[in-house]
Amino acid sequence: MSHEHKIYLERVYDEPTAQKTARLLVDRVWPRGIAKAELAHDDWIKGVAPSAQLRKWFGHDPEKWDEFRNRYLHELANNEKAVARCLTWCRKGPVTLLYGTKDRDHNQAVVLKDYLSQRLKDGSS
Repeated sequence: MSHEHKIYLERVYDEPTAQKTARLLVDRVWPRGIAKAELAHDDWIKGVAPSAQLRKWFGHDPEKWDEFRNRYLHELANNEKAVARCLTWCRKGPVTLLYGTKDRDHNQAVVLKDYLSQRLKDGSS
């Protein structure tokens, strides 16, 4: 049975879209300037975020993007518990991955979306 799993990306500082999705914060650190009660989110899966060491090394430098992506994919492959938590949400219905960084193209949510989409497509648990 083929079922398309929708995964969207959204910055925590943007107005939430009207889409009805589960909203998952995927940053390791709570976003600055936002009270926990203010962020419309269903789960905070900080364990799926890049390690502090990788995040600091990357420093949101687009020049390091390809290497960051490779290293983060390796971390995800070795982080079954947090990934499984994300996949459980994805299997229930549409999901929006929330992140705090300003760069919409070079952040962990972009990599995570691709990783989760591939796992769902492959039927991996």
